[in-house]
Amino acid sequence: MAAPVVAAPDPTPDPALRDAADIARELGVDPAVGLSTAEAARRLRVDGPNELRAKPPLPGWRRFLAQFQDPLVYLLLVAVAISLLAWAAEGARGVPIDAVVISVVLMLNAVLGFVEEHRAENAVAALQSMTETRATVLRDGRLTTVPSHELVRGDILVLNEGDAVGADARVLSATALRVQEAALTGESEAVTKNAATLPRRVPLGDRRNMVFKGTAVVQGVGRAVVTGVGMRTEAGAIAELLEATEEEPSPLQKEITWVSKLLGVTVIAIAVAVMVLTAAVNDVDTVDEFVTVLLLGVALAVAAVPEGLPAILSVVLAIGVQRMTRRNAVVKKLHSVETLGSASVIATDKTGTLTKNEMTIQRIRTASGEVELTGVGYRPDGTALLDGKALTDPRLAREVSLVIAGGSIANNAQLHRRDDTWEIQGDPTEAAFLVAAHKLADATELARAFRRRAEIPFTSERKMMSVLGRAEDEPPTLVTKGAPDVLLRRCAALQLGDDIVPLDDERRARALADVDELSAQGFRTLAVAYRRIGEPDLPDDPDGPGIGDEASGISDEVEDDLVYVGVVGIIDPPRDEVPDAVAMARRAGIRVLMITGDHPRTAVRIAEDLGLIDAGAEPGAGRAAITGAELDDLSNRELLEVTARTSVYARVAPQHKLRIVDALQLQGHVVAMTGDGVNDAPALKSADIGVAMGITGTEVTKEAATMILGDDNFATIVAAVRQGRIIFDNIKKFLRYLLSSNMGEVFTVFFGVLLAGYIGLTAGAGETIVVPLLATQILWINLITDSTPALAMGVDPEVDDVMARGPRRPGDRIIDGHMWAGIMSIGLVMAAVTLLTMDIFLPGGLVEGSDSLDVARTAGFTTLVFAQLFNSFNSRSETSSAFRRPFSNPWLWAAVALGAALQVAVVHVPLLQVAFGTAPLDLAHWAVAIAMASVVLWFDEIRKVVLRAFGVDGA
Repeated sequence: MAAPVVAAPDPTPDPALRDAADIARELGVDPAVGLSTAEAARRLRVDGPNELRAKPPLPGWRRFLAQFQDPLVYLLLVAVAISLLAWAAEGARGVPIDAVVISVVLMLNAVLGFVEEHRAENAVAALQSMTETRATVLRDGRLTTVPSHELVRGDILVLNEGDAVGADARVLSATALRVQEAALTGESEAVTKNAATLPRRVPLGDRRNMVFKGTAVVQGVGRAVVTGVGMRTEAGAIAELLEATEEEPSPLQKEITWVSKLLGVTVIAIAVAVMVLTAAVNDVDTVDEFVTVLLLGVALAVAAVPEGLPAILSVVLAIGVQRMTRRNAVVKKLHSVETLGSASVIATDKTGTLTKNEMTIQRIRTASGEVELTGVGYRPDGTALLDGKALTDPRLAREVSLVIAGGSIANNAQLHRRDDTWEIQGDPTEAAFLVAAHKLADATELARAFRRRAEIPFTSERKMMSVLGRAEDEPPTLVTKGAPDVLLRRCAALQLGDDIVPLDDERRARALADVDELSAQGFRTLAVAYRRIGEPDLPDDPDGPGIGDEASGISDEVEDDLVYVGVVGIIDPPRDEVPDAVAMARRAGIRVLMITGDHPRTAVRIAEDLGLIDAGAEPGAGRAAITGAELDDLSNRELLEVTARTSVYARVAPQHKLRIVDALQLQGHVVAMTGDGVNDAPALKSADIGVAMGITGTEVTKEAATMILGDDNFATIVAAVRQGRIIFDNIKKFLRYLLSSNMGEVFTVFFGVLLAGYIGLTAGAGETIVVPLLATQILWINLITDSTPALAMGVDPEVDDVMARGPRRPGDRIIDGHMWAGIMSIGLVMAAVTLLTMDIFLPGGLVEGSDSLDVARTAGFTTLVFAQLFNSFNSRSETSSAFRRPFSNPWLWAAVALGAALQVAVVHVPLLQVAFGTAPLDLAHWAVAIAMASVVLWFDEIRKVVLRAFGVDGA
């Protein structure tokens, strides 16, 4: 019988507090040999793959049915049911046109939404389909490379520069091992690792004896025993937190739900009122008459409900998704497109989002002064400037060259050019010196001439590294770089041009003041020093042991009595396009918040460079950064006060981000949260819209987000905001158009029945009920005016500058008081001109006419159609004239032309005349109908003049 499969025992929940050898013993592994292949396979079967748990995908049929889960769709389904009942009550003759048309529209809407969401999912999958991460492990006593998802607890990870860490692991040994943990902690500076057991529990970013899944080795080598895989990693813990965070419906979904409920009540009220009024006026007492009244009520219900709204909304959102995809923004849910347009706060990570994630030397301080080094990022383009001019002082130039050359020599990073881009391997801070050396010819020459013979690696305890070597025809030299305060304690002299002078107390104090000033400006600082040494101290074997190793016979004392050269100020520079994007966001009334794990001074400096906060502002105005530790001390009420005025948050953890987002939402803000690290994921899901980075974003972040940026460009977010606002404006446009046009139909029938005697409207031959429009004519109006013109307005370009106004407040209705007033007034004007046109041609009434009821009704019918076509131009803006940029939307002109052509056909084609109860019109009839319809345009122009005079804004 086979032995039962038993999982390897779990070590302590915090391996950082346990001795590494004890953990290896508990996990049943010899660090010198590793697991056997068979044992690794057994543990993989027991524990499962080293992957984060993802939500199982919904089956296609469920995603398709989800397209029908909308209150407006429910309303239209009720309309279908009523239409079928009325059709059955009438004897089930012919085809139930109303029910068929509405059903087709609903089906097309569902197919469109399903297809677009499927396309968005494919785009997201394409972003996530990168080369699978692999890990080097020790198995069966041999080094082997396996996919990271096959790592198991007890595996011995062999870490080298450039490797991705595939699982959480306890460090067994480390040599100059530094790991970039920005994706997990938000801290952009690499963390030095060692094997020492920690005496107490510390925050994640300070666990120096642990490496974590999703991070990367930037320097050195090491070995570690895997202690956690899959959901048992720190990344998995954040994923668990993510699953517990509930998603809120988007503002647009809330608004459409509200509009749908309002329309539902309105439809019932209108249908009942018209049926009661019609029955009372016409003394209905037979089944046929009752069916006619019921059909009229159903027709009005269909008229009042814009049945094309779900389809048009889906099309408009889908087009917006496609436009955003072309701009490198992939939207996973259609309704999320509009939400960015409503955003009043964008809370963004710093490293790699606002900044390039490319450490850059910008300042060099020496005994002779300060030099600015231009150029940002890893492209080595730039020059040294003194007070904004080219550096010509030979003494200062010599010192600057020695600083940059020294930092390039005491260095293990590499800089490579690939096509037109520059890439680094190793620590980004060290790479900054290599880039700077390329900008200074003298520094490059000095660094290239140096031949390394030995090294003392950097450690967190020493805070410095040294390289021993020599240039041709030069004495052996020790070159050291490190933390300025540490280095200055080891210095006895100072470089002054080509001379070396004693480092007295005054000069030492001045050097320390230079460091403090750079630090206060938000720069990271590194100092450079050197020392000439004797030949006996130089190892013969350049590949032999480093300085300080027993075999080398060289003492660490060689790092004493150094010559101090100078200090550099390093910063992760902002992306070039971000300041303009921030300025546009602020112009649009959107607060941009920086939420980072970086140092407060660095965060404030970057925020000032970006224009996110005003340089030199008083702390109360938002200059000072709030740290995560300070947030912990705030009550919920105090947190609301702080988040209302603070724009920079530093040294924060995932739970802090959640608190910040929640506090902003409690203040009524629509929050867009951007980020790329695992630690951003819970806040992304909790925010109104989460925006993940497609290039640097982690798997967890992309899963949580509703939008993914393919280019990791903050400017793309602002472009998405603009697109979201345009989409929202266009939704308002076609809602204004659809509802005002539909109100025109409702008012025409209602007042036509109520005022039939005043306008000469009497029953025609074979009719028992007097109505101004037939049910089939109402359906025809909906078909030709509620479709293509509304759809054309859904892709309307900007009429007004959408970024020149503040964001829509969460409490604002998509249809506000001004818009309702416009809808109702336009509907009344439409009804008035339609009924007046009929009165002109009917005998009797206010104006004496001589035409038959069929001709007069056809003229009124035509007037209402053209009034709605004119109304499409009115509806492009609440306040701007219809004659502003009238030809910017060719699709609208095409839709109006199509509607006019179809109306001519329904009036003059015999087959359509029979189907829709129309009669041919002569030129006089057409002229009167079109002239009366144009009144809608002129009325609305006057209304907009009045609104502008009172300072009313609106799309």
